[in-house]
Amino acid sequence: MRRRGRPKGKRVQVEVVNPNAAGIDVGSEVHYVAVPPDRDPEPVRSFKCFTADLNVLADWLDECGIETVAMESTSVYWIPVYQILESRGFEVILVNARHVKNVPGRKTDVLDCQWLQQLHSYGLLRGSFRPEDRICVLRSYIRQRDNLVKSAGAHIQRMQKALEQMNIQLHKVITDIIGVTGIRIIEAILNGERDPTKLAQLRDHRTRSTEETIAKSLEGDWREEHLFSLRQEFELYQIYREKITECDRKIEAYLGTFESKVDPEQKPLPKFKHGRKKRQGNQPELDLRTPLYRMIGVDFTALDGFDVLTVQTIISEIGLDATKWPTEKHFSSWLGLCPNNKVTGGRVKDTRSKKVVNRAACAFRMAAQAAGKSHTALGGYYRRMRNRLGPSKANTATAHKLACIVYRTLKYGKQYVDPGVAYYEQKYRQRVLNNLKRRARLLGYELIQNLELRPVVS
Repeated sequence: MRRRGRPKGKRVQVEVVNPNAAGIDVGSEVHYVAVPPDRDPEPVRSFKCFTADLNVLADWLDECGIETVAMESTSVYWIPVYQILESRGFEVILVNARHVKNVPGRKTDVLDCQWLQQLHSYGLLRGSFRPEDRICVLRSYIRQRDNLVKSAGAHIQRMQKALEQMNIQLHKVITDIIGVTGIRIIEAILNGERDPTKLAQLRDHRTRSTEETIAKSLEGDWREEHLFSLRQEFELYQIYREKITECDRKIEAYLGTFESKVDPEQKPLPKFKHGRKKRQGNQPELDLRTPLYRMIGVDFTALDGFDVLTVQTIISEIGLDATKWPTEKHFSSWLGLCPNNKVTGGRVKDTRSKKVVNRAACAFRMAAQAAGKSHTALGGYYRRMRNRLGPSKANTATAHKLACIVYRTLKYGKQYVDPGVAYYEQKYRQRVLNNLKRRARLLGYELIQNLELRPVVS
């Protein structure tokens, strides 16, 4: 019996693709840097995290003739190193630490940076996506706004807790305690008003609850310590609202620095399909729809489920250049909105989508959930997927479809036009009929469509 083994012949050696490559193991206090052994008598050095030391690091890499650098994305410690090296003309790639694990049992900072340098020299590392610098600036502003919104939400919860402790059931008779009616009543309470009837008269005319119901919910135990907590939380909430408005102004001013792809005066912004959209929740008070339309060249708010916050979140995360991803399949894979096939032994073990931490993917999922309630083609698609697969998978499938639409819109610059739910249903019905005809032919039959419906006679 012939013994099976390695086929005879020469061993295939890995070629060096990037001879001028370096690797950096990023840390919170010290960065370890490795260069090729023939470039310096001491090919591995450590540098402190101070700016002066980072400039020395860049000078040393320049002396060693380094052109490209690979580093791990360790927390936020990589950002100063990345920015300084990029400004000095180095090609810097940011790699996922999960993809470059070293040999088990040999984990040190020195070996990590040498391992990165070796892998990068062979061209085996793939850099993570990072948009251009101006998009990174916009992303920082929008992420800061998101942090302010979350902080303001925490103070709203504490305001509601203080009201609950006084048995003021305001949140059960109005939709939002920070709406028009809620703000009026809370301000009156903090100014010393305790009469439930007078407080109920502050209700907005659009409130569904009657004055009698609201007055009944405002009878409570006015304890001083809870009123003190309510006052402090309300004042902090107002401060955060001011900071959010300030952040919106900064975003609006920065959006004006981008070059215009369309002139809103010559090509006016299309109107909303269902009239004027009401500002809800944490949407900006300023008109950011026009700057976004001028910067992108198309109106993304025309997409079902998209509002200004969704559009600016997606643009700040992916940028304006869709060619960073070769196809829409690569784009949806980066977002984690497509099946992640795991095949072993010729069998498919798992097809669930990848778990990724991506703000753009979260925005697409939220937009898909809103689009599922609309009477459009996307809404019809969501409802059909929900009946087949359930709400979770239907949301992912609709988010994938929205991501593909955004990719094609950015790449080709054409506005998406909704074909309508009737067109979608007709197209789906025709596709089902074609499948039935094909299956009938495979079985040796011919499917004849009967246009006349007749009752079945028992």
